[in-house]
This record gives sequence, C-alpha cells and structure tokens, in this order.
Amino acid sequence: MSTSAPQLSNYKLTLAYDGRAFFGWQRHGDKPTVQFALEQAVTKAFGFRVAVQGSGRTDRGTHAHGQVASLSLPEDLPPELVQETLNQLLPPEVRILDVRCAVKDFHACDSAIAKRYRYLIWNDRKLPEQHDGRVWHVKEPLDVQAMIDVCPVFIGEQDFASFATRTNFNQKSTRRTVFEAVLGNDLPMITFDICADGFLYKMVRNIVRAIVKVGEGRYTRENLCRILEARDREASPGTAPASGLYLEQVFYSQDELSDNVSKRELL
Repeated sequence: MSTSAPQLSNYKLTLAYDGRAFFGWQRHGDKPTVQFALEQAVTKAFGFRVAVQGSGRTDRGTHAHGQVASLSLPEDLPPELVQETLNQLLPPEVRILDVRCAVKDFHACDSAIAKRYRYLIWNDRKLPEQHDGRVWHVKEPLDVQAMIDVCPVFIGEQDFASFATRTNFNQKSTRRTVFEAVLGNDLPMITFDICADGFLYKMVRNIVRAIVKVGEGRYTRENLCRILEARDREASPGTAPASGLYLEQVFYSQDELSDNVSKRELL
C-alpha cells in the first residue's frame, strides 16, 4: 500500500539579529551563522531537517531588524506556536519578530521586489560602549549637509557596477533602481536609508563610503557622478565597515513598497 507525501505548510518569518555573533547569514561549514541557527532550532523543535531560505545573504557583522525567511513544515502548525517554540531554542542574538502562514509558492528571496537598508555612522571622538560593533565610528567631524545634498545622485535606475565589489556575483545585470536614498542627521548619529529593487554585493557599503568621502571634503557631487558613469569597480572609493549596516525591511507587494516610500518622504 502506498502512502502519500505529507502536506507541507509554508511559513514567512520576520526576524532580527545582532550580526556581531555570526559569520553572516548563509551556512558556512561549522561556523555560527543565522541560517544554521534557525535550521538547528527547527530540527530540535519539530524533529526533522528543513532548509530555511532568507531574503538575501548578509555578510559577517551585518545586522537585521527585518530579515525575512521562509520554510515549509510537514504539519499545519499555528504561527504563534512556531514563533514561540523557535525563540526558546534560538541564541539570544536572534529573535523571530513575526510568523505568518504563506502561500505555497512564497519564497523569501525569489518573491521579494525590494529591500530597505539602514546604515549608522557615529560621528564623534568617543564611541559609547553600547554602540561598539553596531555603527561605523568616524572620529573626525563630517560635513553632514554636503552628504545630504549628494544623496539624490543615487536615486533612479542606473548601472551600479562601480559600487559592486564583485560584478559577477550571480548577477545578470548591474542595473538597479533606487527608490529612496536619504541621510538623516541626529548628531553624533548619522543615518543613511536606501531602498531599491535589488542590491549588488556590498553596494550599500560602497555607496556609504563614497558619501562619507564627500563629508570629509575629499569628494564632490561631480566625483560621484563620474564614478557611476565609469561602471567600473576600480573607480569606487572603497567599502564602509559591515558593523553599521542593517537590513530593515523586505517588500513583497508594490502597494506595500509604494506606501512605505511615500510615508517616509513625508517625514
């Protein structure tokens, strides 16, 4: 007598983590990663192995306030139970913020249409202990207004090859559309928010490094335009540290994206 395969239930998880504790998102041998921690927790909780898919790979030291993951479980478990059980088994540096039932074909990465990142810069001689490893500490004063003024350079559909660390990193094209690039000033904390339909490898950190060069008086708006037009990684000024980068939100519908960007433009 044949037995049918168990029905799988698909779940969407939203989570936050402190990147200081991990070697990035993706499984990496026996090193601690966020993906490995989640998969271990699922195995302990429900007794079977599953592949947890993330919306994207965050590097070692990068944080998240709104990473999204998807997984399928061969039981119809209440989302609240999945969240509570996994949080009890995960290390304290990872917290599941929300669990929802998802449609069968939902995939955390493939279904995403846009993401929003935030980068934090602490611009002061002294760094408070609580910010260690969670910001980029820039000691010398920056011209914040100059940094604010150049942010629109990055908005729109453009070729960001100059801001990709590896242009052949599983990318068919280096063109991306940036919907939002805004710098906020609450000195000594400087925040940079960027929302786009996708990001090349280390693209956000490379953009931040260029903007800080403007704040240091070493680059102008014209320099940034020339770097973009060059479409050559060799023209880029370098990469900002991973410590200041946070994945804030992943978007899965055009309405959600439009509403979020519109509301933030009013702030």
